[in-house]
This record gives sequence, C-alpha cells and structure tokens, in this order.
Amino acid sequence: MLGGSKGFNTNRASSSMASGSRISTLLLSMFATFASIYVSGRLWQESQNRVYLIKELDRITGQGQSAISVDDTLKIIACREQQKKLSALETELAAAKQEGFTSKFLTGNDGAHAKKRHLVVIGIMTRFGNKNNRDAVRKAWMGTGAMLKKMENEKGIVARFVIGKSANHGDNLDRGIDNENRQSNDFIILDDLVEGTEDLPKKARLFFAYAADKWDAEFYAKVNDNIYVTIDALGTALAAHFDKPRAYIGCMKSGQVFSEPSHKWYEPDWWKFGDKKSYFRHASGEMYVISRALAKFVSINRSILRTYAHDDVTAGSWFLGLNVLHVDEGKFCCSSWSSGAICSGV
Repeated sequence: MLGGSKGFNTNRASSSMASGSRISTLLLSMFATFASIYVSGRLWQESQNRVYLIKELDRITGQGQSAISVDDTLKIIACREQQKKLSALETELAAAKQEGFTSKFLTGNDGAHAKKRHLVVIGIMTRFGNKNNRDAVRKAWMGTGAMLKKMENEKGIVARFVIGKSANHGDNLDRGIDNENRQSNDFIILDDLVEGTEDLPKKARLFFAYAADKWDAEFYAKVNDNIYVTIDALGTALAAHFDKPRAYIGCMKSGQVFSEPSHKWYEPDWWKFGDKKSYFRHASGEMYVISRALAKFVSINRSILRTYAHDDVTAGSWFLGLNVLHVDEGKFCCSSWSSGAICSGV
C-alpha cells in the first residue's frame, strides 16, 4: 500500500509539471503573437506616414516620383517654416529701413518683453601704450559716458576698445587698462589673449566670437584705433545691406604674398597661395564689417578657425568656403579720403 501510494503521488506531480509547462508555452505563444501584431501594426503605420509625407512633398515640389527620404522631407518642411519667419522679418526690416536707423533700430519679441537689436557692434583694436589714440577716438567720434550710451540707445551702435592681457598677468600694464576701464567703461578685455602685434588675427577672432555672444546686432565691425569713423555714414551704408544675411563688407583687395622672413609683411604660409603668390580677395584690415550670421559662424567655430599672419587675410579665409556676399565698398577705404567716406586714417 505504501509503495502504491508513493507511485500515485509521483504520477500526479509529473502530470502537474506537464500541465504547467503547457500553460507556460501557451502564454509565451500568445505573448509572441500579440507582440508580432503590435510591431506589424507600428511598422505599417510608420510606412503609411512615410508614404504620406513623400506624396505631400511630391505634390508641393512637383518632383514626381523622386526618391526623397523622410528625413529630407522633414528638413524641407522645417526650412519652409523658417522661410515664412524670414519673410515676416524682411517686412519688418523694410519698415525699419524706411524709418531710418537713427530713429528706431530693429526690435524683436522675447516672450512678453520687447528686445532691441543693435545695428552694429564696433571692436576697436588697441594695444598697451596707445592711450593717446584711444583718447583721440573718444573725442572724435566714439564719445564717453552719456554720449557713448546715447549712441547705443538712439542709433544702435556699440563701440568698445579691444585688448588682451599682459604676458605677466596683473602687472602694471594690466592694472593701467583696468584703471582706464573703470573710468571709461568702454573696453572688451580678452582674458584668453596675450597682447602682442603678432596676435592680431587671434584677437579679431576672439572679438567677433565675444561680441556675437554678448550683443545681438545686425552687423559686427573691426576697426583699428588709428581710424576715425563717421557714424552717420556708417549707419546709412549698413542700412543698405539689411537684406543680405551673409554679407562681408569692406575695401576689398588681394595684395602680394611676401615669402622673405625679413619683410615687414612676411607670410609664413606663403606657399599655400599658389605660384603667383597673391592673396585671395579680402577686406582691408583698417575697417571691415560682417553680418550677424557670419559673426555667429565665427563664434561657433572659434576653436577650429585657423589664422594667418595678418588679421584681414585671416578673416577673409574664414568665408572662402561659405556662401558669402563680398561687398566691395569704396567708402571703407580709410587710407583714401573721398566724399561720403565712412572712415579715415590718422
């Protein structure tokens, strides 16, 4: 009896295990079936969305059966939305141009608050020991204190002297600039730049990057501290280029490349400029202007933009591979004064 009872219990346990195994298998099968149906449904829905988007793009663009990816379709749709915004902006710019830049410069909405966009930020490249030049610029066209602020608020023109730090940080040279800045409040001091004439290309790059990050403006200008600027003429000239989002404006030139180390304008990379040893077209370094889009480009790519021996050639090299409009503006030829000129050399 005991042996028979034991055998009966064993058979019942085996039957229970088999039954549990069948139930687990059935559940797994049902789960796999539902998962397959779900995935198939999602794939079908996604494929229908892709077909719809491609058909819509074909209908709008008239490209027939061209094979265009959904990613490209979405990019084109996004671009067209941006085009609508650009058209609205161009209308606003045209209205601002009719009113004149001196009475009202561009305004944009930032949530519930209105924000003014400056016309131009001017970086005046200066050095230690050039205080006389700076004082002459302040007296001639830049102004100080309330006059400097008035130029910013009424004409949308920001002007700042740009200088680096001494090789011996915190020495008399640095303290002198700090003291001058406390009185005038008209400097951009580049902490990452050791001041020196050989660092002008790097200084220009850092200025454009800094200014584009700090001020929202239509244009950004580089000028030397021995150049006098006619503010009203500058404003009038720039107002004519509001409709050019990637403008590079200046007194355009090419010029000879000098390969002799003893020459004043020696170019260590002379061999890169071809057999004729002429630079590509670029704006004279006395004064040139770039639009907001180009300044943002410099800011974003500041770590990889290379420099040459001279800052004007360097700036020109940044825009060679871009879709940039080179505006050869004779009024920016500061060394040759003419009627309506924007700048003149001292």
